Amino acid sequence: MARVIVLYAVGLAAAALLLSWLEYRYLARAFPFEIYLALIAVGSIVLGTWLGRRLTPRRASRGPFVRNEAAIRSLGLSPREIDVLDRLAAGESNKEIARRLGISPNTVKTHVARVYEKLEVERRMQAVDKARLLALIP
Repeated sequence: MARVIVLYAVGLAAAALLLSWLEYRYLARAFPFEIYLALIAVGSIVLGTWLGRRLTPRRASRGPFVRNEAAIRSLGLSPREIDVLDRLAAGESNKEIARRLGISPNTVKTHVARVYEKLEVERRMQAVDKARLLALIP
């Protein structure tokens, strides 16, 4: 029984291979430019993907975040300003920061202005980017 199944499988595979070969021969005559173009495109995609994966550096697995205390001391940031900076990085508005920290919105504005001044930036995203660069926030 297994022999018959194997013979039928080999026969069907040979027939499928023959049909594929005949179809390719027809397509190669009818659409030669498109076939070569598709082969070049697929080859370029594969080569580009492979090169991109090989040339792009892998991210090192990081341990837990360690805040850069030396940078905090050198910039003169207070613990409350670090809290405000954490909340800025979370994308919270001044009112949300005030509510979360239990202070008035005007106090938040003052802390934000001092953070900008100490980090020498003008906008929230600049402050967050610089703080991440200096490892002040995760």
